[in-house]
Amino acid sequence: MVDTEVAVVGAGAAGLSLVHHLCAPGPGAPEPSRVTLIDAPAGPLRPPERTWCYWEEPGGDWDDLLVRCWDRLRVRGADGETVTGSPGPLRYKMLRSGTFARAVRERAGGITRLEAAVRAVRDRPDGADVLGVTADGRHLRVRARWVFDSRPPLRPPPGRTLLLQHFRGWFLRTERPAFDPTTVELMDFRVPQPRHGLAFGYVLPIGAHRALVEYTLFSAAPLSTTGYDRALRHYIGEVLGTGPYEVTGTEQGVIPMGDGHHRRRAGRSVFRIGTAGGATRPSTGYTFAGIQRQTRAVAGALREGRVPEPPSAYPRRARAMDAVVLRALDTGRLDGPAFFTGLFRAVPTERLLRFLDGGTHLLEDLGIGLRTPVLPMLRTVAELPALARSHAPADRREGNRP
Repeated sequence: MVDTEVAVVGAGAAGLSLVHHLCAPGPGAPEPSRVTLIDAPAGPLRPPERTWCYWEEPGGDWDDLLVRCWDRLRVRGADGETVTGSPGPLRYKMLRSGTFARAVRERAGGITRLEAAVRAVRDRPDGADVLGVTADGRHLRVRARWVFDSRPPLRPPPGRTLLLQHFRGWFLRTERPAFDPTTVELMDFRVPQPRHGLAFGYVLPIGAHRALVEYTLFSAAPLSTTGYDRALRHYIGEVLGTGPYEVTGTEQGVIPMGDGHHRRRAGRSVFRIGTAGGATRPSTGYTFAGIQRQTRAVAGALREGRVPEPPSAYPRRARAMDAVVLRALDTGRLDGPAFFTGLFRAVPTERLLRFLDGGTHLLEDLGIGLRTPVLPMLRTVAELPALARSHAPADRREGNRP
């Protein structure tokens, strides 16, 4: 048995971020040797490397690890309309999970690291036990004062609406200069739209010859790999017109976008963080910035001797607006491409990004709301209270990425 003060289950964005904030120098920090990180063994339980994007001002904790950052964003409408904006003083930042994981492990060198498939987390009167099985079949028991579980839930909590944001991306190297390295293509709606939901291209230019190009949908169910690849070939060849290219890597994921309530407290001493704790913004799928707010607050509470219950990553008003947008998209009352293009056209980019991150005040929210199709939104607001919350059907129970 391993005895520790803090046990962190899962070494994805949430678990590693919490370890980082716990081990940062300062009064009240637990001794690194009293922090235990339990990662899944190599294999299907450990997620592959992925890309995380977020926005913040220069000087963030991870700036020295970034693949690239940008100060220009572009949205293209289905009709080709182009809206380009600068989010200054914010920057749109791209981080790779492998680089992030190596850096956290170096910065938090004194913690205990274990590998096991966690089978259960059991509350006790004075703490909790984490029970797992190692790669060689041995049983592991970790006894902790506090446990923070970042494992994704098997399915989203019951809600009134559930869409999936699902995507596949190719890392490209082109023969000729094909990308504008100064500008992210945040949403390019010049792709065929599904009967239900919406689809768009997403381009993160790493250089004139290199980029991550993704095909993303908000809809009820994922595609096959063949379906994504067919859409990517069309977007890259027919829409972007890059010319000859080489695919140097791929990534793929599914993010639930629902209005269910994530219970962040799972026992007297057990808490959920990250996607499991509601750090994913339902209307966008962005998660990394919410994880930073949530785990920084947990570390601060532990340093001050308070009960370290993770806060909500987004204010209640933001979650209520998300519920309206998701329902309006799901019912088809909103034309998704027109809705998002219109928002970026009508609202300054910096304010809109703060809004998407839950950082705007009430008057700003009202101003943004008046720039959306008012009648469909009001109809949706009126019907939401009467809708029952339910679990997603089995074919929607997909994994997600932090």
